[in-house]
Amino acid sequence: MKVNRVRQNVLPLLTAMIWGTAFVAQSIGADYMGPFVFNAARAVIAFVFLLCLLSFRLAFQKRRHVVHPIGQRRDLLLGGLCCGAALTVASFFQQKGLETTSSGKAGFITALYIVLVPVLGLLLGRKPPRMVWVSIVLAVGGLYCLCITDGFSITTGDFYVLLCAFCFSVQIMAVDHFGQKVDGVALSCCQFFVMSVLSALGSFADRLPDPALASEWLGPVLYVGVFSSGVAYTLQILAQKDSDPAVVSLLMSMESVFATLAGVLILHDRLSSRELFGCALMLAAVVLAQLPDKKTRFA
Repeated sequence: MKVNRVRQNVLPLLTAMIWGTAFVAQSIGADYMGPFVFNAARAVIAFVFLLCLLSFRLAFQKRRHVVHPIGQRRDLLLGGLCCGAALTVASFFQQKGLETTSSGKAGFITALYIVLVPVLGLLLGRKPPRMVWVSIVLAVGGLYCLCITDGFSITTGDFYVLLCAFCFSVQIMAVDHFGQKVDGVALSCCQFFVMSVLSALGSFADRLPDPALASEWLGPVLYVGVFSSGVAYTLQILAQKDSDPAVVSLLMSMESVFATLAGVLILHDRLSSRELFGCALMLAAVVLAQLPDKKTRFA
């Protein structure tokens, strides 16, 4: 039980930390190539990385005579297809939106999946604890203070990112369903294979990067491919196993806080009082979400 508790809390925060620093890399990538090309590249890199990891793990288990079932092939293929399709569409809308909107505003709108996930859960008959709803309200306020600094107006890019938030919510719910049935690394590998194929098909009509400028865009693509995609999305699947998707999505929304802190540590940005207040609200939201529900506490 204690191990599960650590996994359900630490892994989403690690995921948020990686995703938070990846927004800058994605913004750089958007300057050099179209969204389908960028996502095809990151998905191929993630798929190869995870395939190597899965092969190494299976070989190690075989040598140690340890059997770790991956799950039913049908569930794995269907899960990879559903999660991969949702992730492909979500990543396309996010990358398309980053072409015309700021990374801060994109981070705020993307993180609105913390509202959409429990709403979708209600439609599927899953009712999160009341304290989670309080945490969601605090988190949305914190995200607004952190990310929206120049007023808020809806542009075409913002609308793309809003669609991305909805698609990410669907992906989180799909992971919640299939992640209970199959191995997390194998599911992540399958979803990126699907994303590779779908994004590659769309890339034929997309803007290609200039090979002469590879020194400018290769680093961001590799970072997003290996860490933001291969590592972070796998951690997401492992974190969601046997846990409430509403709570996990709330923890993962801390990516905005990590993005802000990365700016302070790496770019030597200074936090305004408004941003500090936003961080405090986000931290309070996460702490409240971890408190046991009264019904559970006295059961």
